[in-house]
Amino acid sequence: MAQYEDCFFTNPDGLKQHYRDYNNAGADAPVVLCMPGLTRNPKDFADIADHLADRCRIIAIANRGRGKSDYDPEPSRYMPLTYVSDVMALLKHLGISQVIALGTSLGGLMTILIQAMHPGTLKAAIINDIGPEVDPKGIARIKSYVGKGTPPASWEEAYAAVKRANDGVYPNFSEEDWRWYTHNLYEDVDGKPAVQYDAAISQNFENSDDQAAPDLWPAFGMLHSVPMVVLRGELSDILSAETLERMAREHPDLEPVTVPGLGHVPLMREDVCQAAIDRLIGRFL
Repeated sequence: MAQYEDCFFTNPDGLKQHYRDYNNAGADAPVVLCMPGLTRNPKDFADIADHLADRCRIIAIANRGRGKSDYDPEPSRYMPLTYVSDVMALLKHLGISQVIALGTSLGGLMTILIQAMHPGTLKAAIINDIGPEVDPKGIARIKSYVGKGTPPASWEEAYAAVKRANDGVYPNFSEEDWRWYTHNLYEDVDGKPAVQYDAAISQNFENSDDQAAPDLWPAFGMLHSVPMVVLRGELSDILSAETLERMAREHPDLEPVTVPGLGHVPLMREDVCQAAIDRLIGRFL
């Protein structure tokens, strides 16, 4: 596995946030900023970081309320505009002015907003299984589980629960895959699985359509000068085939990639994903 440092910075609200810094590729290497999904954390990017770390500096942030980052005592601040502000604070902390964004799900929405709010920050963008229009079926599915349920009492219970909830997303997973995936979702605390996000992140998501399914087509238009790859799981209930087709039609420099046999989201360890990412990254080496 590529070597990384666990690092922290202080965001504009005074909360300590965690990020992984894979800084092994040299001072002139392009910086890839990885932003995870709604309940996720930097561990999701371990495989793509391994793939890219000899060529790029990889920075993977844990949004406030996730992973090793502080939970926010004001849950109303759990919103995409706040997360973008946190990302910009991290880049200022690191003295970085431009990045290649790699955003999964919520991180993809953040990518679109970064360009709209801070034009010039993005050299290129990789958006993983989301777009400026979100399929309502996927939103309903996510609302059904985020911040709900009883935490598993053992790892075996966690494996079974994760498989039960996601077998339609990753129908070809082996038992080893399910164990790997579960350990990305949970942290081991005294031999037991612990949830890695603040249940309060669900409050704004539940109550605001602007957050759960925003219309970002106008903001997406501001990305037209930014080279882009968009990944979509063939079975995705978040990014529809029609939305991906429209994105590709309206953007002059966008490579659409559909990953067969899985849903939301591609894991970026698939060959077709890594090949497309390599093509984009190669333009900046």
